[in-house]
Amino acid sequence: MTDLTKETTEGAQEIKPRAETSDVERALEEGAVLRGISHEDVDVEISDDETMIINMGPQHPSTHGVLRLMLELDGETVLRCKPVIGYLHTGMEKQAEDLTFLQGSTNVTRMDYASPLNNELVFSMAVEALLEIEIPERAQWIRMLMSELQRMASHLLFLATNGMDLGAISMMIYGFRDRENVLAFFEKVTGLRMNHNYIRPGGVAADLPDGWRDDVLKLCDYLPPRLDEYDELLTGQPIWRERTQGIGVITTEQALALSATGPILRSTGYPWDLRRTMPYLHYDELEFDVVVGSYGDTFDRYAIRLNEVRESIRIVHQIVDKMPAGDYRVQDKKVTPPPRARIDESMEALIHHFKIFTEGFKVPEGEVYVAIESPRGELGCYLASDGSARPYRMHIRAPSFVNLQTLPHLMRGGLVADAVAIISSVDPIMGEVDR
Repeated sequence: MTDLTKETTEGAQEIKPRAETSDVERALEEGAVLRGISHEDVDVEISDDETMIINMGPQHPSTHGVLRLMLELDGETVLRCKPVIGYLHTGMEKQAEDLTFLQGSTNVTRMDYASPLNNELVFSMAVEALLEIEIPERAQWIRMLMSELQRMASHLLFLATNGMDLGAISMMIYGFRDRENVLAFFEKVTGLRMNHNYIRPGGVAADLPDGWRDDVLKLCDYLPPRLDEYDELLTGQPIWRERTQGIGVITTEQALALSATGPILRSTGYPWDLRRTMPYLHYDELEFDVVVGSYGDTFDRYAIRLNEVRESIRIVHQIVDKMPAGDYRVQDKKVTPPPRARIDESMEALIHHFKIFTEGFKVPEGEVYVAIESPRGELGCYLASDGSARPYRMHIRAPSFVNLQTLPHLMRGGLVADAVAIISSVDPIMGEVDR
C-alpha cells in the first residue's frame, strides 16, 4: 500500500530553510556570486520565522510550462529563488543514440517546440560537418527563409504570452492570431504546423510549393501594421511600462558570467548575434541590424523581440529576392533517398529507399560542435560519431536551459508579481530545458 504521507523531494535542487543554508550557498542562490562578481552582501538579519518558502509551479500557467520555482519571500519581496527542473524530461539526447542520423531530425524538432525548425537546422548542420558535404545553394536559402519565419512565429508567441502574463489579455488573442498565419505557411510547405522534420541532413525534405513567393510576401505585408498595433497597445502604455521598466535588471558582465545569450544578453547593450558575429549559411550576404537594449530590464527584452520580428521581415524580403534555382538536397545516393515518384518505377529505387530509412547512412568517425542563433539565444549541437549510422553521443547546448541561471539573480529583491514578468521575459521553453 502506498504511503500517502511520505514527503517527496527533489534533493539538492530544492531550496532549504535559511537556517540550514550556508552563507556561500545562499549567496549563490541569491545571485550574489557570479564567477567572482559580487554585489550587495547577503542579508543575514532575516530569520526563518520572518520568511516563508513557497512553490510557484510546476503547474502555474505563468511559469511557461512545467518549471517549478521555490521562492523565499519576506512579505511579497523575493529574497531567494531556485529553479527546479526535470518535470518534462524525455531523454532526447540519450534517445539520439538509438536513432539513425536520418531519424535524428524527428527527435530534436520536439525540444524547443516553439522553434522546431531551428532545432532541425543545428542538428543537420552538425551531421553535414561530420560528413564533410556541402549542401546546394537553394537548400541553404530555403533553410534561412524557414528559420527567419520561425523566429517571427516564436517571437509572436512570446508577445502573446508576455502580454497575458502581465494582464494585457488582448495581446494573447492578437499574438496567436498573427502567429497562425506563419504556421499556415509552414503547413503548406512541410505538411505540419509544428515539429516538421523538414530540415534534414543533406538539405530539406521537399522543395518550396508553387506560389510560395506570393504567400511569403503577403505575410510580410500583413505583419508590419500588426506590429505597429502592438506598439500602440503596449510599448507606450503607462501600466505596461510600470510593470516592465527597471524590473529584472542584469548587466553585460553578469549576463556573460552566467553564459546568457539571445535577447537577455542583447538587452544589456551587448550586440552578440551569431548570424552576425559568427555567420553561417548566407547571413553574411544579408543586411539587417542586431537589436540591442540599454538597461537590461524586462522592457528591453520585450522591445528587442518585437523589433527582431521587423528585422526578420527585412531579412525574408532579401531572401525572396535572392532565392536561387537548383536542387533542394544533395544528390549523393549514400545520404539522399530517391525521388518519391521513382519508387513506383524502379526496384533499385525501392531498395535504396528501404535501406536509407531502415539502416540509415554511416557517418565518419569524429566529433563536431555547431551553433546557430535561435530565438532564445545560442543553440548548439555537439555530435560524436563512431563511424556507424547512429550518433555515439549527442549533446544540445540549449539556450533556455542556460538562460534559466539568470532567474535567481533577476528576481532577487523584486515582488512576486514581478516574478511573473521576469519569467516571461526570459522566454524559457521547458522541452528544451528538460531534453
